[in-house]
Amino acid sequence: MSRLLVAALALALIAGCSAAPTSVLSQTDLFVDPTSPAATQAAEWQAAGRTADAEKMRVIAAQPIAQWLTSPTGQQAPVVAEQVRRARAAGRTPFFVAYHVPFRDCGSFSGGGATSSDDYRAWIREVAGALDGGPALVVLEPDAVAHEVTGCGRSADRSALLADAIGVLDGAGAKVYLDAGNPGFVTDPARIADALRRSGVERAAGFSLNVANFWPTPDVVAYGKAVSAALGGAHFVVDTSRNGNGRPDGETVDGGPAFCNPPGRKLGQAPTQSTGEPLVDAYLWVKRVGESDGSCRPGEPAAGQWWPDYALRLAG
Repeated sequence: MSRLLVAALALALIAGCSAAPTSVLSQTDLFVDPTSPAATQAAEWQAAGRTADAEKMRVIAAQPIAQWLTSPTGQQAPVVAEQVRRARAAGRTPFFVAYHVPFRDCGSFSGGGATSSDDYRAWIREVAGALDGGPALVVLEPDAVAHEVTGCGRSADRSALLADAIGVLDGAGAKVYLDAGNPGFVTDPARIADALRRSGVERAAGFSLNVANFWPTPDVVAYGKAVSAALGGAHFVVDTSRNGNGRPDGETVDGGPAFCNPPGRKLGQAPTQSTGEPLVDAYLWVKRVGESDGSCRPGEPAAGQWWPDYALRLAG
């Protein structure tokens, strides 16, 4: 990647942080973790003489990327509190993904989550307490609503759990975006809007789309506008972390699911709140670039594990 492109990405991020207020996230400067896996990897490669690779990795390390919260109840608060402390010391806002709903990911590659509804309620309150009054940005439960719509929720009260989570996190000072999947998950905007409404989206800052997926931004925005219309004008954010080349063709790639570590993908739009779309509060990097989606093909790391070679391919 050329130095010119690196500079352009940095300028895009700066422009997003300094844009005039146009959204619920107005002038929210998100925390950039100087000790992220990408930052650590860049330093290691620089020391080893891999200067070109280190430069590419620094493009990833320069962006505010969400910290995913997946630890069990009783273990999550210290992680949240430390990130909050570091973000505030830097004069920035911490950015989290709450990902612990019971029967998460339908038990697939990212399976896990709380052991029961009561456990999840306790976990959400643990997270909220560690926010220490906010502010914070939280993307709530990727794919949980879409899975419920398509029959994978396996919880009679999932909507109530999500509505409770929104209320608790909002009360703790967080701006919450309830996840709504992507344009290919639930293709009927009215159907996903109805599910979002049952899950309390009216109390949230809005909804999120394309988390950890690869749909092109124009397609996601068009879908989001349709969902927004069905909700009476709700705002939304879009994960652009890995959609630079769009989604792969077909349902499988190299013997694995097309949604899981597909080859040939690239970084997308750098995070910014200057979207040019009144309903789109921000383009964000919600998925941590370089972490595996799962062991979808031989030799691929488990979900959530840092995979520097994949990060390098995305940035190359």
